[in-house]
Amino acid sequence: MKTLLAIGAHYDDAPYGLGGLLLQAIEQHHRVVVLNLIGDYSNWPPVKGRHQQLVEFSIEQARQRGIDMRFLNHASGQFIDSIANRRQVAEVVAEVKPDTAFLLWPRDRHPDHEAASAIANAALHGPGRLIGREATSPREIYWYDNGPGHTIDFTPDTYFDVSAQWPAAQDWLAQLMAFVRNRPLDPQKDSAVEGQNLLARYRGQACGVRHAEALRAVRPVARSL
Repeated sequence: MKTLLAIGAHYDDAPYGLGGLLLQAIEQHHRVVVLNLIGDYSNWPPVKGRHQQLVEFSIEQARQRGIDMRFLNHASGQFIDSIANRRQVAEVVAEVKPDTAFLLWPRDRHPDHEAASAIANAALHGPGRLIGREATSPREIYWYDNGPGHTIDFTPDTYFDVSAQWPAAQDWLAQLMAFVRNRPLDPQKDSAVEGQNLLARYRGQACGVRHAEALRAVRPVARSL
């Protein structure tokens, strides 16, 4: 059994960019942990008055799927790449001990995504140096895509066929979007769900499957036949 750690800025980053892959890992009996740097949504208008419920709902939706979702205490637009924030994430890396980790692509239109990527990159590559005790880096680290509305110049080199998991991945994101928009669940009419589906179909066309999620290796790995 392996341990996978996916790091994002917001509650929906990993479900959007890696939902199928994370569900596939659960089906294969791997341990999956998702860490979101933003856990304070009190300054985000769509969930005004419901910000704590969003965190609780996201944790419960992940738990129902076998995933351990965690939140730090940052608010949107109120955190930067700093030593203190690197240490905070490095503590999670040291505790989780991931074999494989995923982080957001560093070039992005959303400042939260860029900050989260920089913090995660430092914490994953040198957790022991940051926290002052022994802690190992994951053997494999991958950047993931957050969609054309955010990600800039992302060129993948690794694809995962998630066709079998795709209905469940779409349902996961749809549940989150329905809560945020405070309206009944309707995956067919949600723009985020539609964008996720279009992206997975596009990635699938690139590698010859129906739905795929794409990554880029931070450290290329030599493989043999």
